[in-house]
Amino acid sequence: MAWDTEATRRKLLEAGVRQFAAHGLAGARMDAIGRDAGVNKERVYKYFGDKQQFFAAVLAHELTALLDGIDVAPRGPEAVGAFTAELFDRCRDRPELPRLLAWESLELDRAVALERRRPICADQASCFQTAVPGLDRATAEHLLLTAVTLVTACWSLGRIGESVLGAEPDLELRRAAIIGQMTALTRKGADRA
Repeated sequence: MAWDTEATRRKLLEAGVRQFAAHGLAGARMDAIGRDAGVNKERVYKYFGDKQQFFAAVLAHELTALLDGIDVAPRGPEAVGAFTAELFDRCRDRPELPRLLAWESLELDRAVALERRRPICADQASCFQTAVPGLDRATAEHLLLTAVTLVTACWSLGRIGESVLGAEPDLELRRAAIIGQMTALTRKGADRA
């Protein structure tokens, strides 16, 4: 019987998402990842290299789903609000991704998979500029960074919400607040130009 390499890689990536999101790079254990995937941990080394290379592969795999393909359909500042709503919904569906991004920032000296990430981010900033006439490149890039930061913080900095609001934030209220804030920031950025 032939070994299904792609299925094994997929199982390992999904187990890596769960384990790294829960424990970070330093805390995740390769044997736990293997057990989670139902695969011998030696397959991780065979397919991905060492633990840090595997973490980079997991994060790169997940990041593709974060920004890639978000359509900035409406025109005007509402376009950035609509983008933010889609980004929020993607993170709500895959809350492991914001946690992976947090672990990356805490445990690594540089971002992983920049060769894949930078073009996606550059395309998104260009979409902002097309949708909102008057936005310069730097403002569009900072709006993108702000949207990603605000949205991912809902899952990576949740205890701050408890501190400020006195309770865990209601995700629908938080979503609406962030969309409104991003629309207002975009309007202000376009007006300054």
